Amino acid sequence: MAGMGGMPIIILRDTRRETGKDAISNNIMAARAVANAVRSTLGPKGMDKLLVDSIGDVTITNDGVSILKEMDVQHPAAKMLIEAAKTQDNQVGDGTTTVAVLTGELLKKAENLLEQGVHPTVIVGGYQQAAAKSLQILKSMALNVSEKDRDVLEKIAKTAMTGKLADSPSSKIAGYTVDLVLNAVETTDGKTSVDLDRCNVEKKVGESTQDTEMIEGIVVDKEILHHNMPRKVENAKIALLAVAIEARDPETKAEVQITNSAQFQLFMEHEKAAIKAVVDKVLASGANVVFCQKGIDDMAQHLLANAGVLALRRVIRTDLDKLSKATGAAIITSLDELTPEDLGTAALVEEKRVGSGVMTFVTGTRNPAVTLLLRGGTQQVLDGLERALDDAMHAVADVIEDGKMVAGGGAPEIELSLRLREYAASLKGREQLAVVKFAEALEIIPKTLAENAGFNSIDKTVELKSSHEKNKNAGLNAYTGQVEDMYELGVVEPLRVKIQAINSATDAAALILRIDDVLSSTKKKEAGGQMPPGMGGMGGMGGMPGMGMPGMGMPGMF
Repeated sequence: MAGMGGMPIIILRDTRRETGKDAISNNIMAARAVANAVRSTLGPKGMDKLLVDSIGDVTITNDGVSILKEMDVQHPAAKMLIEAAKTQDNQVGDGTTTVAVLTGELLKKAENLLEQGVHPTVIVGGYQQAAAKSLQILKSMALNVSEKDRDVLEKIAKTAMTGKLADSPSSKIAGYTVDLVLNAVETTDGKTSVDLDRCNVEKKVGESTQDTEMIEGIVVDKEILHHNMPRKVENAKIALLAVAIEARDPETKAEVQITNSAQFQLFMEHEKAAIKAVVDKVLASGANVVFCQKGIDDMAQHLLANAGVLALRRVIRTDLDKLSKATGAAIITSLDELTPEDLGTAALVEEKRVGSGVMTFVTGTRNPAVTLLLRGGTQQVLDGLERALDDAMHAVADVIEDGKMVAGGGAPEIELSLRLREYAASLKGREQLAVVKFAEALEIIPKTLAENAGFNSIDKTVELKSSHEKNKNAGLNAYTGQVEDMYELGVVEPLRVKIQAINSATDAAALILRIDDVLSSTKKKEAGGQMPPGMGGMGGMGGMPGMGMPGMGMPGMF
């Protein structure tokens, strides 16, 4: 850009700029690339991805949000799609792949409209109208479910785990999932909620997934500290300490000079007395089991063992919180405050060998608690099992809190597509075009389910549409390829997951479509404090050309 005197005026320095159709097209392309990367993982027949991070750790999963989190994405529009999937995971815990795939398809359909000359704002308005109408239709389709309907809750869990390691016909994990979630149900002022932090899950490599078991109590992945301590304590009185059992260090820096063995002996005796005083505070409370978040001194271990106290150290804070809720013990931050009233109770604290390691079991607690002990042949299998369990727990919790569910297998998406086309016919403006494209985009879910199962997506979509004239719950059985009633088949999902998926996908697509200008810095930070390019070096003490200042010399600056 030139000023009045013909001198160039630099407005944006070291900046790359994309505007108009180029900006929108590049953003759509980047977001669709991410969506296509996870599309093959959707459904019970979805494929897995093998992810290797920068240090060589391997993750094998078909969980959408896990894949997206591991992807090193640079493009800002692609990052928006990943954020939409993360929001889905944070809000409802399931349906992340659906969000990514649906967002990508909404952007693909929008691109068709842009080529026809439809303004992005009109498309966004139409998409938002379609999304609002979709939520109305979904709510009208939903069926009621109660936390007492255990069979239905197990079907919800099985549907959430399909395509993952936990969905084998003989797997008991769906039932265990329901047990975990029901144990975490809370009712306040007539409103039911689920505190998933109360769902205790531990995992240990070894055996097979079929050896996963539910424990009535709390399991801590730690072994008893000292070999002379008891391996089993009945009628346990439990102290939970968030403070170390060791001699307290001086608050100011101190220096002790020892000149002979007698002084050294005196110093050691003093330190032993200080540690004994700390241990005596624990013993005075009457505790016979100690879970300590921090360290326990070697001398303190010896004294506790002599007193018949079972102790564990370096117990993580979340385990202390679980033990506190289950046993009724208070978490102590100062041993001076420890009293018998602060202790929790349990019928039995016992160390058991699990696989190649040792774990501590706390059973018969004051407040009922359950822990699911996951088993698997390898660490990758266990991690995949844990991700499947997390999806299932969130799905069951969503249904219990809302009391609403819908059919799976692509049935809601086909029904929405058909009803939105009818709705579009009642609109008069150009938004009608966007609503129709929104309806078409929703069909990507049943199409992808069919493709991933090895069936012809066009044939199955036509068959689904035909069946929906009679049965709005007709969906695709990915195992047989038949169109069946999903409620009767037991393929059901939380209403909240579908609603959040449509909201997240619509918001992400609208955000990307409204961007018509991308400004990105091209200037890179200099490493090690070096001069920027073009400054050159301090070329000795020669003259500086063009400046008439002999003796300095900075070639390359002008």
